[in-house]
Parts: sequence; C-alpha cells; structure tokens
Amino acid sequence: MFHTSYIELDQSALNHNFNYLKKIVGKSTKISTVIKGNAYGHGISDFVTMMLKAGQSHFSVFSADEAQICREVAPNAEIMVMGMLDNHEIEWAIKNEIQFYIFEIDRLNYTLELAQKLNKRAMLHLELETGMNRTGLRKSEVKEAIKLLKQSNRYILKGICTHFAGAESIGNYVRIQEQIKSFKKQRKQLEQQGIVAELYHSASSAATLTYPQTRMDMVRIGILSYGFWPSTETFIHCVKEKTDKTDPLKRILSWKSKVMSTKTVETGEFIGYGTTFMARENMKIATVPVGYSHGYSRSLSNQGRVLVNGERVSVIGIVNMNMIVIEITDIPETKKGDEVVLIGNQGENILSVSSFSELSDQLNYELLTRLPHSIPRIIIN
Repeated sequence: MFHTSYIELDQSALNHNFNYLKKIVGKSTKISTVIKGNAYGHGISDFVTMMLKAGQSHFSVFSADEAQICREVAPNAEIMVMGMLDNHEIEWAIKNEIQFYIFEIDRLNYTLELAQKLNKRAMLHLELETGMNRTGLRKSEVKEAIKLLKQSNRYILKGICTHFAGAESIGNYVRIQEQIKSFKKQRKQLEQQGIVAELYHSASSAATLTYPQTRMDMVRIGILSYGFWPSTETFIHCVKEKTDKTDPLKRILSWKSKVMSTKTVETGEFIGYGTTFMARENMKIATVPVGYSHGYSRSLSNQGRVLVNGERVSVIGIVNMNMIVIEITDIPETKKGDEVVLIGNQGENILSVSSFSELSDQLNYELLTRLPHSIPRIIIN
C-alpha cells in the first residue's frame, strides 16, 4: 500500500461507545448514527462497516453522495438525508427507500408529484423551524405542507424533527428552551390536523446529554459515537454527579506516520522555510511525510507535538504541504522508518484531538473532518 500516513479505527472502542450511548438514551429511544463529513473523518465505508458489526441499523447523512456510499455498505440499513438533495437525486432516494428531510414547500411538492409518477411512497421527515433559522418549515409553510400531505397518499411520514442552535453551551439555554416550546406547540398543531409521524426527533449529541427531555423517539448522535465530547461543558455535565470523573468514552481514531529521514543541524542555523525557527544548540531533527495537504494544520507550525519512541517531541519550523520537521535531540536513537503518532497512544503518552484543537483554534469536528479521504483507514480489534 502506497501512503505516507494511515488511520487506525478501533472496533472495541466503537463497541464500548455505542453500548454506553444505548444505556444513556434507554431502550425506548432509537439511535441514528450521524456519518456526515466522511463519518467525522473516520471514513464512511469503514465506519458504517464497524457500526453494522456493533449492531447499528440507522444512519444519518448530509447529502445524497454520502447516502449512496452508506447504501453500498449497508443495503438493509435505514438511511436519512438531513440536508442536500437535488431534485434529480430525489428520484434515486425514493427508488432506494432513502429517507430525507422536507424543509421547503417546493421540495415537498416535487417529491409528492414524483412519487405519484413512480407509484412509490417517499419516506419523509418534516423539519420544523423552531428558532435556529437555517433550514426548516416556517409556521406559514407548515400550513401549506399539511394541505399537500392531506391531498396525497404517496408518502410515509417517518419523522417530524427540528435542530437546536447550540445545545453544547449553557449560553444558549434560553434559546434552546424557546425552541423546545415551539417544537411541542407545532407538533400538537400537526397532530390536531391528523399529521402524525412514526418518530419525533430533535436531539443531537449535545442535546441528548444536556436536555434529556429532547430525546423523544430517536436521537441523532454524531461526535459522541466517535469518542469525543461536543464541548467541555457537556463532559462536565455528564460526570459532575459521579464519583469517577474518568472519561467514559474511548477514541476510535489514531493517526500514524513514520520518520522519513534524520539529520543534524548546527547552532544558529534556521530550520525550514523562512526564519521562524533557529537552532538554539546543535540539534538532531527528523522529517515526517505529513503536512497541511494531509490535514495537519499549518497553524501547528512551531507548536504541534508528535510521539516518537514513546516520547512527546515538538514540531519545529513551518508545517509544509507534505512534511513536518520534529526535534529528536533527546531521543538520538530515532531512525528512518520509526513510527510517528500524530493522534493516539504510544507507550504511556497520548496525543488527543483536543490537544490539536487547543493549539490551532480548530474544533474537534473541524480537525477530524479535514482528514483527507485518501489517507487509508485500517480497522483493528
């Protein structure tokens, strides 16, 4: 296999997280695993394969291309498109029993007409606008949607849903409470008109933890599935009443490369592009074939850390497109071909995604989803 780095995905860690989440939400609430953004950088095909092995059968994606990849791996799973779906893709979704959100009247109208022509039933989720002001049917549009739904029998109303505007932060508490009230009110109005869904869902990972009343019939779990917390606040909220404050989640992803070459640099010489790093003494350095084109942010220049031979060492100089330079003065035995851990464990040391976030001002979500599709994913355990 030709590659400069690779990603390991830990099946046992995934199983642990999924079982933990099932205990939190209880048997009466369904979990939909969110795999948008290339499964948060873990790789849709590989991650869905792992989730199927763990016993999952419901997945949420953003767009048709993600749904298509998921369907190829999981032909019998329920797949729900929460976002982009062009009109020409709706026909594919209907034919392949892909569920999708309705947040515009023209999408609903087109879908019902197309389903009639195909003599099939579209699997729909009505998304209600409750205060996030991104996608969702406004109250005036809901009235029109009711009329259209009452005139057709070419659909199955799989769900009625909404999305909260920042449940991971207490700063959004008032806004979230208003959204919860709005959703309950609109749900009641829809039911009075005979519009009843199989499932009601509103909770993301953050809302699932911090607003238990929003779990309803199904929760849409993304970042938690991968072993990460939506925010420090949500982690504190989850463990504050417990004696054991140990993180109950396990990271699934490790990112590894190897030493490409080593050399010595004399005192006073600059290392890499420009003059951002000058050798303060005679130093030994190594190059690693990973750079910003691989998702290793340029903002980690002179700040990043990696693990080599069980030791934490510094990234020095500017992060290049395809390379970083690390200092190995204190571990001179390091040689070409030695393993380099960018994210994960080596010996007793750990490099977490959150440490990257603190150094580069990136969210967990952002750093993970920027890991290129081309990096090989390898499932272990």
